[in-house]
Amino acid sequence: MKSFDYVKPASISEAIAAARAPGAAYLAAGTNLLDLMKGGVSRPDRLVDVTHLPGLDKIEQLADGSLRIGALVRNAELAHEAAFAKAYPAVAEALLSGASAQLRNAATVGGNLLQRTRCAYFYDVASRCNKRAPGSGCDARGGDNDMHAVLGWSEACIATHPSDFCVPLVALDAIVEIEGENGRRELRLEDFHRLPGSTPEQETVLDPGDLVVAVKLPPQARDVAAHARYLKVRERTSYAFAIVSAAAHLSLSNGRIEQARLALGGVAARPWRAREAEALLTGAEATTQNFRRAAEAALAAARPSGDNAFKIELAQRILVRALELAAAGTPERIAALPASPFSIHSGALHDA
Repeated sequence: MKSFDYVKPASISEAIAAARAPGAAYLAAGTNLLDLMKGGVSRPDRLVDVTHLPGLDKIEQLADGSLRIGALVRNAELAHEAAFAKAYPAVAEALLSGASAQLRNAATVGGNLLQRTRCAYFYDVASRCNKRAPGSGCDARGGDNDMHAVLGWSEACIATHPSDFCVPLVALDAIVEIEGENGRRELRLEDFHRLPGSTPEQETVLDPGDLVVAVKLPPQARDVAAHARYLKVRERTSYAFAIVSAAAHLSLSNGRIEQARLALGGVAARPWRAREAEALLTGAEATTQNFRRAAEAALAAARPSGDNAFKIELAQRILVRALELAAAGTPERIAALPASPFSIHSGALHDA
């Protein structure tokens, strides 16, 4: 591992100033970053430790009905909070399907958004990778690429985004709060991650020094809690990233769909919002036939980036199944999760 400077700022403004220096990186739990550093994939000159910054570990119910989740809230803490799981069941399912229990206890909400691709060529410093070394080429294009992207990829990069958590968040119109040199700003999570184009090394819209401070779920995200599911297909049940995944949220009235919120994971360099499918389902009956039509629309623009044509049909099938399960109703086991063994620092989250 390369030598680096270690900085532990006392405030967000100090952290931003320290992280604006070339070669600086933020450190929270480090569950992804430290692995990259050990393998020589990431070689920061400075680590800016944000784990003790005040106010970033709170879960707060805001006056407008939004839920604000601090960037340092642990994945397990959030997933096991009973009121949260009842209000946002697909998000809880996604969190609990990611990594191992030990990693979920350490990993943070902000870090989950910023985790890097698990493409083997990105991790192998002997391989050509435009994401790791811009302009070097992409060995995945002619290599072992059956798990790579089928939507939004380019000749420069065919990697996928690994997060489970981000998939239902995108479907629910989650907002990311970012603190930077010029103050605080908000943007949709759907706009936070970039598609590769010719600059795959630019994975997000963050500027140097920008710090993710919170994620917000809008009030209307609770409206689909009764019919919400997250499903993930992986090569083994435990500790594996998604081959494909799907988040489905429905609002139903007399068997018809008043609102659909859909997103796919494992298919692109960012969580993929399936807006064409949502439009087809709005006003339609909640039938498997209509779910299949919607799934076909969601993957209409998909094309293989290598030996992965199977992922297109697999993504369609997992979306259909997620829709069927969502239409049947959120399982009681999610709504009845036990209270969290962790402390919610704000004390403001409660079951309405």
